[in-house]
Amino acid sequence: MLTTAPRGTKDILPEEVGSWRYLENILRQVSASYGFKEIRTPIFEHTELFKRGIGDATDVVEKEMYTFLDRGERSVTLRPENTASAMRAYVEHKLYGEQQATKLFYIGSMFRYDRPQAGRLREFHQYGVESIASASPSADAETILLALEILEKLGLKDWELKINSVGCPNCRPQYGEKLKEYFRPHLDKLCKDCQERFNKNPLRLLDCKNDACHAVAVGAPALEECLCPECAEHFAGVKKLLDAAGVPYTVDHSLVRGLDYYTKTAFEVQYPPLGAQSAVLGGGRYDGLIEQIGGPPTPGIGFAMGMERVLLALEKQNLLPSQSDGADVFVVATGAEVFPAAFKTVARLRHGGLKVEFDLAQGSMKSQMKKANRAQAKQVLIFGEEELARGSVILRNMATAEQKEIAVENIIKELGEVEK
Repeated sequence: MLTTAPRGTKDILPEEVGSWRYLENILRQVSASYGFKEIRTPIFEHTELFKRGIGDATDVVEKEMYTFLDRGERSVTLRPENTASAMRAYVEHKLYGEQQATKLFYIGSMFRYDRPQAGRLREFHQYGVESIASASPSADAETILLALEILEKLGLKDWELKINSVGCPNCRPQYGEKLKEYFRPHLDKLCKDCQERFNKNPLRLLDCKNDACHAVAVGAPALEECLCPECAEHFAGVKKLLDAAGVPYTVDHSLVRGLDYYTKTAFEVQYPPLGAQSAVLGGGRYDGLIEQIGGPPTPGIGFAMGMERVLLALEKQNLLPSQSDGADVFVVATGAEVFPAAFKTVARLRHGGLKVEFDLAQGSMKSQMKKANRAQAKQVLIFGEEELARGSVILRNMATAEQKEIAVENIIKELGEVEK
């Protein structure tokens, strides 16, 4: 057990980190171009934040959270998502100020006790954005466009955007009653979870992945039929702006998302080449969330992207760039007498910004050259006793096998290094 990572977690090894950095760089570049600024919140929060923010009746709160008592007997929870945390930070630090809107993004680990599957672990990584304080449909459209631009920049072009309106506290109760009326004759066909959801949160009946429940839900009434005038106008405004931007989408009446804080717009982007687990990101509007956790009434919209899922898609489509973490220079010392001079040169080159490696064990010449190959070194600098006595070293180009003798004082110049 001591040499095995906990089930549902994964080590990200050195050869994989380059792909993560590539994805993170794209996420940060696109976020900045849309005016979003990074926020970093704690890994754990007071449990009540998620209970009030996400909803007691959700699967996340009821079944999936990592919750424990700290040494002060306080209940804390590893964050299962980051929207509630970001909103807590927004209220606590009064980030609203005098701005019309606050736009935040985050990248980090989330934790849910769920069955591990391809692209989703118990510790997983999310990128997400939150556009706070604008109730305009333009905020919804902008947020969706940001998500799609990221996928386009990554080369993932076969995406499918699905949108819906989940209404608001004014019109949702009426829809809930319609759903209960529809599902009541079929209760015996529903799974145990859905039988419990029937009274607690009937909208979640549309979100069940159980085949039998899904088959029953196919004929359920659409929420769009029950939208109040405000919600209907807002949804029409979102669709109008997406049409104006030339964004293809499908209105999916069964799309309700799994968290209670959503209001009005809900959306999801799927990438069909991934197969059954094709959703790569999803989100929606949460106009009552900040008030629910103790802040002033403030609208907002956001989404979260599963980074493991996106990396899996990039890998399957061969869209990850080749990573080269080879050393710029490998310094070889042929004996103990020349090692101090070689070590000094290593320090100077590293200080100048080059990636430099050398053999800590000071092995044989043959052994050090093998290590230079394994380090994918572009150049090898060989310190020999005879050469050093003449004030020079040998510089070998590993790609061409050409080598030449150069003066020690010219090492920096030969390697194109500018000493600082």
